[in-house]
Amino acid sequence: MGETLDRQLGLLRSQLVYRAIPWRGAQLRRFYRRFVPAGGLAFDVGAHLGNRVAAFRQLGARVVALEPQPDFVRQLQRRFGGDAGVTLLPQALGRAPGRARLMVSPRTPTVTTLSGDFIERAGASPSFKGVSWQAGPQVDVATLDGLIARHGQPDFVKIDVEGFELEVLMGASRPLPALSFEFLPAMRDVALACIDRLEALAGPGHYRYAVSLGEQLQLLRPQGEPADALREWLRALPHDGPSGDVHAWGPGAGSGTRR
Repeated sequence: MGETLDRQLGLLRSQLVYRAIPWRGAQLRRFYRRFVPAGGLAFDVGAHLGNRVAAFRQLGARVVALEPQPDFVRQLQRRFGGDAGVTLLPQALGRAPGRARLMVSPRTPTVTTLSGDFIERAGASPSFKGVSWQAGPQVDVATLDGLIARHGQPDFVKIDVEGFELEVLMGASRPLPALSFEFLPAMRDVALACIDRLEALAGPGHYRYAVSLGEQLQLLRPQGEPADALREWLRALPHDGPSGDVHAWGPGAGSGTRR
């Protein structure tokens, strides 16, 4: 009974966070327009309740949405199950295909993760006070390479996987046109390793990088900056500083037009 109540409260919390702001949809479309062209393809890795999925569709793109949490898979199926432009996959991404166990936080499902390191390190930070995890279901794990082979080269990949970002990028063997991944000050080394991975895939200087903080939906430096500048910014971030997303795009991407 208690676990069911926690799950219901967690789902309600997510709905309030992601759907209760009436103008959020317009903000999302305005923000992602530069990365997601009409007629393009977007991957949403960690789709949760699908607010990014909806924005990408409204921008005219096809979407492949991945979400391993069963409660949110059901919500996504209700919302997008009849949309031929959305492919819903109840799975996670990693460096190799297989199976893995989710560590779930019933009352705060946004921080459900496949990363034990995330639980240990991020869970110890003040911003996660009161958050707890428990063993959840085993889920299927695919790779970015496998996803691309099946669905095509995406114009944009959004990665929101709570400390598992590097594992997702290790499953790619070629550069992505544009992408975003989450960062936390308590785990900045993961973000730094993600930058290293992108630079190794594409070669130094291929990508421009910019940060958006929290859910502000604006880039601090919209023109982007090279990898070394972002590394310096991340290293200087206070331990109790804000979290956010790193956005990276290569030549010809980030213009909002189909390449």
